[in-house]
Amino acid sequence: MIRTVAAFAMALAALAVAPARAQDKPIELIVFPGGFNWPIWVAQDKGLFAANKVAVKITPTPNSVFQLTNLIDGKFDIAMTAIDNLIAYDEGQGEAPVSIQPDLIAFMGGDSGFLSLVTVPEVKTYADLKGKELSVDARTTGYAFVLEKMLQKSGLKDSDYSLVKAGGVLQRFEALMAKKHAGTLLLSPFEVPAQAKGFTLLGYALDVLGRYQGLVGGTRRGWAKDHEAELVGYIRAYVAAVDWLYGEANKVEAVAILRKNLPNMSPELADKAHAILLDPKSGFQRKARIDVEGVRTALALRSEYGEPKKALTDPAKYYDPTWYDKATR
Repeated sequence: MIRTVAAFAMALAALAVAPARAQDKPIELIVFPGGFNWPIWVAQDKGLFAANKVAVKITPTPNSVFQLTNLIDGKFDIAMTAIDNLIAYDEGQGEAPVSIQPDLIAFMGGDSGFLSLVTVPEVKTYADLKGKELSVDARTTGYAFVLEKMLQKSGLKDSDYSLVKAGGVLQRFEALMAKKHAGTLLLSPFEVPAQAKGFTLLGYALDVLGRYQGLVGGTRRGWAKDHEAELVGYIRAYVAAVDWLYGEANKVEAVAILRKNLPNMSPELADKAHAILLDPKSGFQRKARIDVEGVRTALALRSEYGEPKKALTDPAKYYDPTWYDKATR
């Protein structure tokens, strides 16, 4: 299964949509490797980007620091990333220093995190994590605060465990498979091959946190204003891809697209991934609508754990619906 995800990561780097017009400069899109990119693959495969007159070049990121610092510096135009990452860097709480003042904004939703705490086979309960190391992408961004809250609500204190940085979800998955750490938060469907190998699914974040905004489309405000047509086209294509994925009649073709991008995934695991990623309650957000209450949860966690301490309460500061509204009206 490690080869499955690693092969996907290498293949993803080479993928790009054929331009809608030869003279078009592709949108530079940076993503974390994983099955949660399914709507992007559908938009590629079904020609939805081209139909909306945009071209997209995809780059996989090894971690959130690489993704966010390069987005801020203008090397990438759009990032599919956790809204917490955008908030952190905008508020000066990012994992790494940046050369310019960030002006990041979320422009659409994506999912509620798809976050599951997965541990090595010998860890069966939260109590078994005492004295163990758990891995995160970055200590101050990403989903580290979600993990801390899950552990806290399970009865563990900060002194009961330690957190170590191990990179993005692909790197953490590989480290977990090698048992370098006792557990980590994985993004679906990474928990599917992990469970197939005998690793323990301790629980899903949504069962602990309730509503939570995870993945969003993010960009710089300046780029969004200067490239309105491209951004609106990207949103329309993504929304159409999510609509298509939820069409029951499209399941067989949808799974085929998933397996084409994850070529070593078995039909059985692909079916399980389909059920998770398209769950009516916790799957991809319909119409890629952002969950404002879920953003409030992310802000509450950042207010509790972020440094320097700040009281963050206003979702509108980090989400601008201007381009989404134009794309969906």
